[in-house]
Amino acid sequence: MGTGRTRRAVLGGLAGTVAGAALAGCWPNSTRKPSPPSPHPLTPALGGTQALVDRYQATIAGYPDLADRLQPLLADHQAHLAALRKAMGLPAPSASASVPATASGAADQDAAVAALKAAEQSGRTEAVTACLAAPATHAPLLGSIAACRATHVEVL
Repeated sequence: MGTGRTRRAVLGGLAGTVAGAALAGCWPNSTRKPSPPSPHPLTPALGGTQALVDRYQATIAGYPDLADRLQPLLADHQAHLAALRKAMGLPAPSASASVPATASGAADQDAAVAALKAAEQSGRTEAVTACLAAPATHAPLLGSIAACRATHVEVL
């Protein structure tokens, strides 16, 4: 007989390895809680875009005289929102409640436009940062949103 291992020795060694792994905690344990899923990388962009949509809707509702000027910018943000939701695999949102209109003066309108411009500047910075940090699959979408927000700053 040769110096090779017997089948019993190999099976015994394998059983010992499995038992050792189980005792060491390497064996799958059904009582362990799975780690929570990490948020989708587009979640912050989605939230920022929704905030801009809400801000534009409130400004248009509060200052109807600005509607012609702001409606195309709002439409851009709504398109961004739809594209982000689609990229994330989320369903379209239900209709949001309308914001009541309030009386406004010219100085208040100027302040409202200035606030929108500041929000666009902040949103542009956030979109650029997100684009640079995003996986390659999401960078074109985030880059186009950042570029659009830059044009909005100029329009406002």
